[in-house]
Amino acid sequence: MTIAYPPGPRLPRIVQTAMYAQWRTALLTRAQRRYGDVFGLRLVPPYGKRVVVFSRPEHIRQIFAADPADLHAGEGNRLLVHVMGEHSLLLTDEAEHARARRLLMPAFAGSALRGYRTLVEAIAKTHIERWAGRSQVHTLDRMNDLTLDVIMQVVFGMTEETRRAELAPRLRRIVNINPIVFFGWKYPRLQRFGPWKSFHDNQTAMNELLYREIVQRRAHPELAQRADVLSRLLAFGSGENTSDAPLSDAELRDQLITLLLAGHETTASALAWACHELAADPAIQDLARAAALGGDDKYLEAVLKESMRLRTVIAATGRRLTRDMTIGGIDLPRGTIVSTSILLAHRRTDSFPDVARFRPERFLDGSVAANTWLPFGGGVRRCIGAGFSIMEGTVILREVLTHYRLSLPAGVTGERARIRNITHVPAHGAPVRLTAL
Repeated sequence: MTIAYPPGPRLPRIVQTAMYAQWRTALLTRAQRRYGDVFGLRLVPPYGKRVVVFSRPEHIRQIFAADPADLHAGEGNRLLVHVMGEHSLLLTDEAEHARARRLLMPAFAGSALRGYRTLVEAIAKTHIERWAGRSQVHTLDRMNDLTLDVIMQVVFGMTEETRRAELAPRLRRIVNINPIVFFGWKYPRLQRFGPWKSFHDNQTAMNELLYREIVQRRAHPELAQRADVLSRLLAFGSGENTSDAPLSDAELRDQLITLLLAGHETTASALAWACHELAADPAIQDLARAAALGGDDKYLEAVLKESMRLRTVIAATGRRLTRDMTIGGIDLPRGTIVSTSILLAHRRTDSFPDVARFRPERFLDGSVAANTWLPFGGGVRRCIGAGFSIMEGTVILREVLTHYRLSLPAGVTGERARIRNITHVPAHGAPVRLTAL
């Protein structure tokens, strides 16, 4: 196989890496305009040295449908190993990944989601009623608090407020990790200094809390009657496939942190963006409120999905080639990181007419084709919490819209994105004005 990487920016590796870490949208959109739908990036670890970016639906379909033994998504996500742990569902491949997925999936099946809904509704109602009396809120902060509470109660099973108050600050520090910390993990000596020491100390304290919770939960006399995800994993740890060994305490810790980051910050950001878009478009907000009052989940889901499209929270998925392969007609060598750019895919005019317009109806009229809307990834690596995220977001939007009318504060006409951790969040917190109904 003759290797010729697709062209891409000629900037030095360190410059491209800095732009990828902090100004990813600008880097990717400019590269696409200049080099086309497939282009290469030259980065430094932990992002990988050679990254090839794809955004065409047919290329994404080929990547998602490929044998997972040939494209290791876990290796493509190694950036997060020091946060999520070696056993994380996002960081393992092949047999280890398949086993973890089998053990986790029952906790997110349809019957389980229906059981969680009542608790999510109660938590959402409690939080959103606290907005009463406020003329304005920063929705990103409020949604972070709300979805973190959901995660701690639904996933961790922490019903006691004092225990949640002990863990919450530790979890928030992980969500707000400074990107500079990513670059220091290669050098263990840095753990004695500055942000690396703060991260290490926080991880140590958080791990102590999580392991204590796991030990106490294992000993709970009514474990089988509890409905939270941790209790389900402990009670039904052998899974439906009896050949699977139960998750160890270390594996449980890593999966809990993964569920936290994958299901807390991303959903909070998507909801903040949705509130901003609804506040900016009173006509769509009226339609959404009518749907909320009438029990129409489909339209509320469409609002959430369109928010996830227009305001992409996770920019890409990555897979590392374990052998030489041809993707999209391009010969690529083993070790290449193949990036399916969710951000660019969501901005394709051939996939989404009126691409810059917030139009939830596109998710109701059948116009959204496969491999074009990708907030949860795809293939065998599709996020197992996708159904939970949509359910949770729909419930929360209903509570917001049946309590308040949203509008943009004076002088605010738009909201730009910034990168926090690995997510794109509203740079100014998506402030909205509230009018009680």
